[in-house]
Amino acid sequence: MSKKVTGEAFDAKIFKRLMNFASNYRGQFFVGTTTAILLSVVSIAKPVLLQEIVNTYFENKDKEGLLKYALLMCVFLVAEVLMQVIFIYKVNWIGQHIIKDIRVQLQKHMLQFKKAYFDQSSVGKLVTTLVSDTETIAQFFGQGLFMIISDLLKMIVVAIVMVWMNWKLALIAFIVLPILIYATKLFQIAIKSAFQDVRLQVANLNGFVQERVTGMNIVQLFNREKIEYNNFVKINEEHKNAHVRAVWYYSIFFPIAEILSSIAVGLLVWYGGLDIVNSGKTNVGEIIAFIMMAQMLFRPLWQIADKFNTLQMGMVAGDRVFEVLDTHSQITENGDIKATSFKGDIAFKNVHFSYIEGEEVLKGISFNVKAGETVAIVGATGAGKSTIINLINRFYEIDKGEICIDNHNIEQYTLLSLRKQIAVVLQDVFLFSDSIFKNIILSNDSITLEEVKKAAIEIGIHEFIMSLPDNYHYNVKERGAMLSSGQRQLIAFLRAYISKPSVLILDEATSSIDSYSEKLIQKATDKITQHQTSIIIAHRLTTVKKADRIIVMDKGEIVEQGSHLELLNKNGYYKTLYNMQFINNVA
Repeated sequence: MSKKVTGEAFDAKIFKRLMNFASNYRGQFFVGTTTAILLSVVSIAKPVLLQEIVNTYFENKDKEGLLKYALLMCVFLVAEVLMQVIFIYKVNWIGQHIIKDIRVQLQKHMLQFKKAYFDQSSVGKLVTTLVSDTETIAQFFGQGLFMIISDLLKMIVVAIVMVWMNWKLALIAFIVLPILIYATKLFQIAIKSAFQDVRLQVANLNGFVQERVTGMNIVQLFNREKIEYNNFVKINEEHKNAHVRAVWYYSIFFPIAEILSSIAVGLLVWYGGLDIVNSGKTNVGEIIAFIMMAQMLFRPLWQIADKFNTLQMGMVAGDRVFEVLDTHSQITENGDIKATSFKGDIAFKNVHFSYIEGEEVLKGISFNVKAGETVAIVGATGAGKSTIINLINRFYEIDKGEICIDNHNIEQYTLLSLRKQIAVVLQDVFLFSDSIFKNIILSNDSITLEEVKKAAIEIGIHEFIMSLPDNYHYNVKERGAMLSSGQRQLIAFLRAYISKPSVLILDEATSSIDSYSEKLIQKATDKITQHQTSIIIAHRLTTVKKADRIIVMDKGEIVEQGSHLELLNKNGYYKTLYNMQFINNVA
């Protein structure tokens, strides 16, 4: 969202886009608007009836007429209450349905983003946009737009009735209107700036808290509690100051509005009283009715300013939502080939890639992986090994070159079918706060518990799962906190195996686990890499000895290729890595 304040209290472009979401609920919109019109008509009945009661039935002491009009006033009051119930329910119903639609569209849009977008975006701010900002948009409809329409209609009806009853008293009441309207305009412009700052600080606070809670182990491990506390105090102070500035504008405007309203009432009493004393046309009933109508005229006006702020907050939130919706960070998908399975022939042809423009990570690499072959990719950190995974799955677009599977450019496949045929086990395994079974099938209801158990037995991790409380229904909590890193790797292996992929990729899958888990994973690796294309990316060379071929990378380039024994005999880069890991360890 642009941090620059436009200086305009109302953004027509954002308003129009928000209203487009209401087009699906035209019927409910009509009911809400109709009810608002009826409310404006019914509400004016009270002062009109009260004038008649005072002038006619009080003066003539007509008890029957007084009872009749009192009952009539009760009827109008009950009707007003019933219409208020319908009005409030309908406008909030519309608001909640609209934000449901916006959240669905926003979530769907975000799910299609490239990984590069999330690399550069704060998770906390995205959560704020998806949850908090959309809720503010609901208030835009429920507490802002319709309430303003209702209040404006009441004011128009009241003003017309006032002029019709006594145009001189009406003019007296209208004297302060220009001042109040001008003050309202200034208030709206000032408060928009404050609300923009408030939303920005809310997003900053959410982002800070989310990151520190997620990384609490690092905070405590490096004794940063005091430092992060002080950082939080500063951010929280900025958050408070933003709210205080908004409160300050409120504290100035509403007393001014109340004073102007009181002045108008005082002028009505003064002028009307003089007219009565001088035997003019004004009567007591009119003065009482005009005092009531003045309140009905002025109170909605300065309440509209408050509701207009709700409208503005909705548009500020809408600005943030539309910023995400207008972000075009999706992978280009023009493919029309639906991959039901792959033989597994993979070819990189002069592939260039950079995360940051001008800083190449892959510098024209070319290699082939035959169907059913197990190929290992090794090299120092930053050599570009993990980037290959991201490119095969099309998480990023390549700068130049071509990547083919089964002699078709991967861009020719539909994105969904491409990724469905490739299973990846990452070094940093992410598990959801759910059962082991749900984390394995990932909402694929076609996979049964019995199939999962059978697969676990086949790759040798069934006993480990059965040793846990509740076995396959054991809740691993957020990010798999109840399991060790090795155990999480085992779950990830089973998740990959059960999906029956055509291509399997292991990214540093044994780099941070204990020797027992490594043996289980090695057994699982031997099982699931049989008769299918597999790519193993590793630092630890013990995991790649059995590979059919090893590709050695350095600084984004392929420097060597061959089997384990062939590379050792070359006395090149691979042998240097081997010596560093094994000979030095033995020493």
